[in-house]
Amino acid sequence: MIVAALGDSITAGSPLWDPDPAARARIRRPDPESQYEHWATLRDPRLAFRNCGIYGQRTDEIALRLDECATGAGVLIVQGGINDIAQRHPVEPAAENLRAMIERGLELGLRVVVAEVLPWNNGHPRAEKPIRQLNALIHELGAPVLPFHAALEDPERRGRMREQWTSDGDHPSVEGYRLLGGVVADVLTAL
Repeated sequence: MIVAALGDSITAGSPLWDPDPAARARIRRPDPESQYEHWATLRDPRLAFRNCGIYGQRTDEIALRLDECATGAGVLIVQGGINDIAQRHPVEPAAENLRAMIERGLELGLRVVVAEVLPWNNGHPRAEKPIRQLNALIHELGAPVLPFHAALEDPERRGRMREQWTSDGDHPSVEGYRLLGGVVADVLTAL
């Protein structure tokens, strides 16, 4: 099953991976294990991912790439929103952009899932409230949700990832991506 993974740096696999060979060439030691797609495929070898993640993109920018990314796929993962929050955009337009991507994926005949926004250690505490607001809106979009926030949130430090699950306070570590890959495999297998 071809899965079009559309999103920002979390989908791309930052900081140790990027699907664009030119961007990956700038990474000192690229590691394909630094992407949830790698781990999801290990859990379920029937999954074949097309990684369409681009570092730094907001939801409006991600939406522009949907049709190209989704060509020939059977499933679409929509992920994004943290860059909208980081750039201090309101969360409601980000949620509407995610809704539009879900609707477009369904129009194309795809099964569509949407990912929660991760906790953001370097943006805490300022970003915690907008992240929770956007995640609440994501759960109202009507598509199956990948519980990324819940998977990586430190129960003892709410609003932040556990230290071993983040490489830089912005992105997951390899271990964090492994956990997200398990989430993705579980949700996609249940579709």
